Amino acid sequence: MSEVTQPAPPADNLVTTSHTLPSGQTYTATTGTMVLREEVVTDGKFDGLRPKAEMFITAYTLDGAEPLSRPVTFAFNGGPGSSSVWLHLGVLGPRRVVMGDAGSLLPPPYGLADNEESLLGVSDLVFIDPVSTGFSRAAEGEKAEAYHGFTGDLESVGEVIRLWTTRNGRWMSPKFLAGESYGTVRAAGLADHLQSRYGMFLNGVMLISSILDFATVRFNKGNDLSYALYLPTYAAIAHYHGLHGDRPLADVLREAEAYAERDYPWALARGSRLTAEERSAAVARVAALTGLSEDYVDRVDLRIEHHRFFTEVLRPRRQTVGRLDGRFTGWEPDAGGERFSTDPSMNAIMGPYSAALNHYLRTELGYASDLPYEVLTSRVQPWSYKEFEGAHVTVVGQLAGAMRANRHLRVHVACGYHDGATPYYAAEHAFAHLPVPAELAANVEFKYYEAGHMMYVHEPSRLRQSADLAAFVAGQEA
Repeated sequence: MSEVTQPAPPADNLVTTSHTLPSGQTYTATTGTMVLREEVVTDGKFDGLRPKAEMFITAYTLDGAEPLSRPVTFAFNGGPGSSSVWLHLGVLGPRRVVMGDAGSLLPPPYGLADNEESLLGVSDLVFIDPVSTGFSRAAEGEKAEAYHGFTGDLESVGEVIRLWTTRNGRWMSPKFLAGESYGTVRAAGLADHLQSRYGMFLNGVMLISSILDFATVRFNKGNDLSYALYLPTYAAIAHYHGLHGDRPLADVLREAEAYAERDYPWALARGSRLTAEERSAAVARVAALTGLSEDYVDRVDLRIEHHRFFTEVLRPRRQTVGRLDGRFTGWEPDAGGERFSTDPSMNAIMGPYSAALNHYLRTELGYASDLPYEVLTSRVQPWSYKEFEGAHVTVVGQLAGAMRANRHLRVHVACGYHDGATPYYAAEHAFAHLPVPAELAANVEFKYYEAGHMMYVHEPSRLRQSADLAAFVAGQEA
């Protein structure tokens, strides 16, 4: 009888290549999978380490730099279910997607170019794909569901950061996190987790398209907060599509913010106690700000859910607008539908980034795999928020706790005016309720861009954002 051969335990599968920046500086790229292992203890006895996941990373380190003074930034996107491709090839990495922009999109197969404004100029970079995204997977025999939730996700991404930092001798380097969308939830949670679990204190956290408190964006019955906080974004999108005439955007936003801050929440809270005259005035004001008809605003009881807005605002033109970026427009097969079936901004962005990433990893970074690279997957659903059972999801307290424990922790918040997924005024609201003393509140900076969720697809915004992020890491004013 022949013996059954046991499969070899998984090992790190990393590929290293050398490259040159447009400035002439050389850098090393390391890409592939790192094996995460957990300690196994049986009856109080240590039984070794068991593989639990294989996490895909791409790291860039500048050659010849002094590691103790050279910052390192750990970056990831959100979803949940998104790989790190957007920050990687959109704004931070040494190569970037060339796709055009709203109204002037390039045709397939799009393009890939040097990113002369890469954050690599001031910081080493490590891009992390959470389990089930990119090429990251649970280890053989392990269940991926363990990582499809708030705590499992934090712990696994945090372990990658700890391992990379330890193996590369970077504990004494300045360290930053950069997260986008749900990645800002992860980044805020990690700031607390890394210092409480490993004693790893950070220098800064970059929150791009921030969402820290889900109550600010959830249109649940009885929660009127989100309707008010979305109003300035609706006004910005209406302005972009010409529904505010030739008024400057700043004037429109100032008016929308003022109404969203005081009169609109009051009107929503009054409910049936509004007089006919008060209700008529509120309907007229909301309609004027959003570009919607007074009849529509009245019919939805002054409460404009975001998907309904994206479908309704340009209905007279038989167009819809994007959720991720309200500057993009599309069409629906049913021009009378209540909610669009697809986001035209996601349609515009997905193809260029998928093509660029799959080409780049194999042909320029030398990493080959027959697995599909999961750019954005629904396989992580349902995502577990069991830690917040009976309450809404918020990490405002965790970020504040990290700041109180580490008074040198700085926070950068980047907002797109046309972002219908994580509205900028909701981010302002969350930070207005950050429980830190006034002297620590000064550690938070906001930057705004006339673009959407991935604000870097808008070239003027990309250039300005690159300078803002570099200045933040360098500890300077842009």
